[in-house]
Amino acid sequence: MLNPLVGLLCLLLSSVALAERHHIVIADTQLQTQIDGDLSDPLWQHATVVDLTLQNDPGENTPAPVRTTAKVIANAETLYVAFIAEDPDPSRIRAQLTDRDKIWGDDLVGIKLDTWDQARLAYQFFVNPYGVQLDSIENELTGRESEAWDGIWQSAGQITASGYQVEIALPLRLFSFNDRLDEQRWGIELVRFYPRENQYRLSATPVSRNQSCRLCQMGLATGLAGAKPGQQLQLTPSLALSRHESRPTPDDEWRRDDSVEPALDLRWAITPDTLLNATINPDFSQVEADSGQLDVNTTFALYYPEKRPFYLDNADYFETLRNLINTRNLASPEYGTKITGQRGKHLFGLLQTKDEKTNFLVPGNLSSSIAELGQSSDNFAARYLYDSTASWSLGSIASFRSSKDYQNSVVGLDGQWEITAQNKIKALYVRSETRYPDFLRDQFCGGDTPCDQPDKVECSFGDCDYNEQVLRLPVGETLKGDLLRVALYHNSRHLFGYANYERIDEAFRADLGFIDQVDFAKGAIGGGYIWYPQDHFFHKIQLGGDVDRSENIAGEKLEEEIEFSGFVAGRNELFVELYGGLREIAGRRQDASNLALKDNAPMFDETWLGLYGELRPVKPLKFGANIRIGDDIDYANNQLGEVFQINGWVNWKPHASISLNASHIHRTLDVPGGQLFAADLSDLRLHWQFTVRAFIRMTAIYTQLERDPALYRYNRVDRHSERLSAELLYGYKVNPQTVFYLGYGEGQFSDDEFRDLSSDSRTLFAKFSYAWLL
Repeated sequence: MLNPLVGLLCLLLSSVALAERHHIVIADTQLQTQIDGDLSDPLWQHATVVDLTLQNDPGENTPAPVRTTAKVIANAETLYVAFIAEDPDPSRIRAQLTDRDKIWGDDLVGIKLDTWDQARLAYQFFVNPYGVQLDSIENELTGRESEAWDGIWQSAGQITASGYQVEIALPLRLFSFNDRLDEQRWGIELVRFYPRENQYRLSATPVSRNQSCRLCQMGLATGLAGAKPGQQLQLTPSLALSRHESRPTPDDEWRRDDSVEPALDLRWAITPDTLLNATINPDFSQVEADSGQLDVNTTFALYYPEKRPFYLDNADYFETLRNLINTRNLASPEYGTKITGQRGKHLFGLLQTKDEKTNFLVPGNLSSSIAELGQSSDNFAARYLYDSTASWSLGSIASFRSSKDYQNSVVGLDGQWEITAQNKIKALYVRSETRYPDFLRDQFCGGDTPCDQPDKVECSFGDCDYNEQVLRLPVGETLKGDLLRVALYHNSRHLFGYANYERIDEAFRADLGFIDQVDFAKGAIGGGYIWYPQDHFFHKIQLGGDVDRSENIAGEKLEEEIEFSGFVAGRNELFVELYGGLREIAGRRQDASNLALKDNAPMFDETWLGLYGELRPVKPLKFGANIRIGDDIDYANNQLGEVFQINGWVNWKPHASISLNASHIHRTLDVPGGQLFAADLSDLRLHWQFTVRAFIRMTAIYTQLERDPALYRYNRVDRHSERLSAELLYGYKVNPQTVFYLGYGEGQFSDDEFRDLSSDSRTLFAKFSYAWLL
């Protein structure tokens, strides 16, 4: 008798939730308008008017502190949105004339759209008072927002005597949706960010903190009768020209390499819900330098995000609980094709690429390194997801890489079940098969010097030292392994918690992804409590912690850890977090020829404490710092040391068109006998935006490392090393794909032999691309 009553209760609750869903009827028109920020055009007189009366944060659906009016209307080709954002003191409006996707922290208005109304993915479009754009895709499965996606749409803004107003035009060709419906039903939310003494989030749609799914709480938009996205065809030819000069040392002659790289991208909406992307020689001339990272006293490979438009378009379709498709691994693709789409409850994606270089990770449980195959490979990925729209989804994923004497295949299943509004479970199971070419281990042999172990590993050029990567590259074997991850999450208004278990076999490889650790099993459980003080300087207080333990597949302990953290968030964007923990963790193996941990890798007890804080004391300035002290393993000498690290950063906007972002990391490690090293990394970025389209940017990344060679027992190191990378770039950007760049970059270094910074690379480059919409 109980089950029918529970079912009836759930049905009633869902009916109540549906009835309370904020509903917007999008007005229809035959008119068009010029997007210039002027709302006096006749089109806006017929638009649906929506008032943003609620404050979602820091209050929970309390009255909005300022008035915001949105207007929504559409014709057969375009969805138009306008905002009138009133302000009692327009002089306090935060707005920066800057490059697109760089406006978080400004006053913003925008719209979120779930064109399938399935609470899985949502397009987001935001604009600041100068009309500068930010677009992204929110993924409910991963909980992440990807600003890497770029659409071609129009916007304009004006600051007025009573606030500011914005116009937005979103071509329907941007979206995939079911055009067979007589009337569209889209998830929608109209949003304003109002940063003053607090960072207020205003909306017309109530958002409950007692429900973990955010996209499930979007409002409902109906209308767009007979809307057709059209078979959009976009051709984007580009040409990249560069002259690169390099030399190993200042005493060597410069070696010059001139390059002319034409490329072509195609984007074609074959049907309203199926998108074809194709590329020939996709451009990898990055105009946004990767953020600097300290690569000292680390044992695992560093991760860098994707930046190429071809791979970014609908990249969310391939996401799972683990990064199984990391297209940054495709270092030098010759060509590629991709098909992504959605048919009702069915989502799919296919990706094929020919890669000239073929790079991938060789992972272990204590370290990982990048291997370079040195030959071309064929690469393929496939994704399918069935989204029931009834709180559960089930999918599959596969990837394949192959070339002469090498292959890697990955096939698996994943799913998600929203048990209640506060509880969900996610799972992923994947199996892989891998065969490496015999010569690959030569990259990790470390030379032909005989090692100190009684047995020597054979490489093609002779005997060499052991390391984990050599042992993870068996000769003449096919590796077969599994990955399993199961995670349970609870998120309610005041309580949050999670429990997860992950196991990755020693023979598992995902060479098209970024899985940098294998041969381990880990269990973790954690949670905490959140307070939301009302009418107080602090508007959020959180305490939490977790415990975890990881072992290798043989059951030997890798790590056991207890962590805690607590933070407060308040006015003036104040955020202060205290964190720390205790950990027992394995160091480096003493016998490198043996992958065992027991009686081989010493266990170290670490204790650490950290403090992070950030604040915006005045409108143009925001800064923050992170300090960490405690124990840290000296991996070079396999001993415990004491680490001190401070990361500081500042964002300063002295003028509406000028911004300065600077950060610095200082890290020291003290060991018995003295200071092993002191490392510093500075990252400086100065941006001057002349207009919405044109800018100049200067980037400089400086790294300095001072070491005491006498404290390195097993390795010979330089006492001093420096590197400076600088770039000056002019850009003119009509839209994300129609661009012109002209830049100059130079790299300098110094070491014990060459004490003064000397140039070892310099590059002059230009790029032009143009997007034709046919």
